[in-house]
Amino acid sequence: MELIDNKYKIQGIPVEQLREQFGTPLYVYDAEHIRGQIRKFREGFSTVDLHIKYACKALTNINILKLMLREGLGLDTVSLPELRMGLHVGFKPQEIVFTPNAVDFSEIEEAVALGAKINIENLSNLERFGQKYGGSVPVCIRLNPHIAAQANSEKVDWWHKQSKFGISIDQVGDVKALEEKYNLHIDGIHIHSSSVIMSPEIFINGAKAVFDIALQFQNLDFIDFGGGIKVDVGDGNPVIDVVELGKQLDVVFSDFCQKYGRRLQLWFEPGRYLVGNAGTLLTTCVLRKRNGGSEFVGLNSGFNHLIRPMFYNAYHEIVNASNPTGSTETYTVVGNICEIDNFAVDRELHQVREGDLIAIRSAGAYGYSMASTYNSRYRPAEVLVINGEAKLIRQRDTYEDLLRNQVEIELD
Repeated sequence: MELIDNKYKIQGIPVEQLREQFGTPLYVYDAEHIRGQIRKFREGFSTVDLHIKYACKALTNINILKLMLREGLGLDTVSLPELRMGLHVGFKPQEIVFTPNAVDFSEIEEAVALGAKINIENLSNLERFGQKYGGSVPVCIRLNPHIAAQANSEKVDWWHKQSKFGISIDQVGDVKALEEKYNLHIDGIHIHSSSVIMSPEIFINGAKAVFDIALQFQNLDFIDFGGGIKVDVGDGNPVIDVVELGKQLDVVFSDFCQKYGRRLQLWFEPGRYLVGNAGTLLTTCVLRKRNGGSEFVGLNSGFNHLIRPMFYNAYHEIVNASNPTGSTETYTVVGNICEIDNFAVDRELHQVREGDLIAIRSAGAYGYSMASTYNSRYRPAEVLVINGEAKLIRQRDTYEDLLRNQVEIELD
């Protein structure tokens, strides 16, 4: 979304026009921005065999998946429905990696039957996998690499100690024992790239630690550095320079492959990086009020549509698309859910009037995918702007949708 000629536009379409056509609240995604992020991610990696797997938990609309497929990406999934959606839109099973967390082993069995690439993050399921498949089905191992000792250690150490993800590196010996016991075919090493790692230098140091572990496994085809890479949302916090990271990791990974004895694939699983800033939640100001010394802007949306500000204290830039050049005032921007429901507190916006179109930016990732019908309110519609045309890709919920799976019984 860009301010052009004093109007906010997405690929040349004024957002006011989108409100007139589709109503609010409305999620709008910019396909060209997604394409640009993919190009940027690839830019730094010039010599390695790079494979990008879109982490679809960020935004699972099948049309977004189709766009990723058309751009040559694979898919990272964490549930069987995500996996099935990937197959539905045309991803080949071998292009989909399945990385569940704390699931019954039957889910892994079903993913194997569907042909997906299996990524296991705990010793319990790895043992079951060995008992069931031996070395007949390749498996990737998800590690928690404990890279906290490198730099920025306090924040990174906190992330790793509270994280439930991955097999601890102090259990690599246990993994090797299971590999030998069941003749496992371990073909990949995976880590999750924590979003608290903000510089290529810290990332590279962590990568070197992973490479040292990888040398213990002789049948690898790839190293997977996962996702978690942030985008600049305008809050002034640092973000990792992906192009610079690519340039540095390109060299280090090539050196590792030479040491390993053959060229491996390098995988990443970005989600928010690709779609976060591509999405905007369009809302309407339905209420202006003053209470206790605060000026409130009430929207026709709430944390049932975008939970990140309340759940994570996440920052989202908010703009008054109806009055982009007016004088500024300080507001608390709130939703219509029947409890504390803040999008922003004490935020400077151009003067807001009832009826103004209020746009919440950086809402492409973990917006609609975490939406609910709390308070029995409908989930928004979704629109994809692609090649200069706005296309509806999900209808707004209706009252019938709220009742769809309820079973009415006779009460005595």
